[in-house]
Amino acid sequence: MIVDGWFIASLVVGLASTVICFGAAALKKGPNDVTILSVAAVELFLLVFLVASIVRQGGGEQIQGEPWEFWGYLITAVVIPIGGVWWSLLERSRWSNVVLGSVGLIAIVMMYRMNQIWFG
Repeated sequence: MIVDGWFIASLVVGLASTVICFGAAALKKGPNDVTILSVAAVELFLLVFLVASIVRQGGGEQIQGEPWEFWGYLITAVVIPIGGVWWSLLERSRWSNVVLGSVGLIAIVMMYRMNQIWFG
């Protein structure tokens, strides 16, 4: 499998967010600006990746796997952080930080799969 810069960047951003959120949960803290902003960083990364993917494909680079599968993963990945933040705003307990922490892990796994699909 080819490991590109996008996957490495998702690994850094996703793991940083996960460590911050799980750390806050371990300290029995509710969601706060730091945890929510860490998930916002994951969302921002995914939005930049979405635009870059459109540009890459528009520039002639082809997805080696099924395009519908790649775009389905990407749209789902973009929506998941929004759901996690919404959850954390509705339930202000430390368990919301566990949900927020899982967003980073989910983003990493989905980026790994999108990388597999893109490069075949």
